[in-house]
Amino acid sequence: MKVAEIEYLKKQSAQYLNILKTADKGYNAEINVLNYSELGCVITNMLKLCILALENDNYKKPSIDVGLVLEQALQLFPTDEMELLDIINEMQIKQSYAEVE
Repeated sequence: MKVAEIEYLKKQSAQYLNILKTADKGYNAEINVLNYSELGCVITNMLKLCILALENDNYKKPSIDVGLVLEQALQLFPTDEMELLDIINEMQIKQSYAEVE
């Protein structure tokens, strides 16, 4: 391959190959959502898709990789945010008890 071709490929790669970002192990891809409600809808629909795929598995070979979809849903699940909600809820309960006393 010529130097000019390599430079052209580098330029095109920089312009078009921008979805995957390098990470410690492999790559990361970003998903854009409007808010936590939309993220919840995405996760819910992914789980529903898996349920439908598993239900239809009795009739024919599924064309959906259920394991892969479930793995992605698990990665999208906002675990840290759930911990924050637990902290806020605990603070609210303590405040409610203090107001009663």
